Amino acid sequence: MEDAYKKINYILVRLVNEIWELEAKAIITDEFKDLTNNDMHVIEAIGLSEDKNMSSVAKRLNITMGSLTTAVNHLVKKQYVERSRSEEDRRVVLVRLTEKGIAAYRHHEEYHRQMTEAVLEKLDDEDLPVLMKVLDAVNDFFKDYGKQNITR
Repeated sequence: MEDAYKKINYILVRLVNEIWELEAKAIITDEFKDLTNNDMHVIEAIGLSEDKNMSSVAKRLNITMGSLTTAVNHLVKKQYVERSRSEEDRRVVLVRLTEKGIAAYRHHEEYHRQMTEAVLEKLDDEDLPVLMKVLDAVNDFFKDYGKQNITR
């Protein structure tokens, strides 16, 4: 059991680090060199649908409104995002992707598609339920861990 623990721990730590590093290299190309990984995740959270209010984007990213405002300010300056006020309630700030933002979103989406297809190519149909169970467990850990108030 201890050997399994060590191996799983090693794989999870490497996987998280490699995903973060490789994603940055894969999505921050010459065309999008002015973006950071965090910028790309804000763009992903805004998405392609109708205008989103800032609070729903912050909630999706699990960040404060202040952090999102700072990120959106940078993305507006870089012309990836447009900001407007709701016609129904002028206190509500809406955001949407510009054409440049949509191009970045599609580029990021393509990276995720390639990553997912590369994994699926190596699996048999009977492997999928096990993989889904493992990924759900990892996802649940991160979701629960993020909800905890951790003080040091």
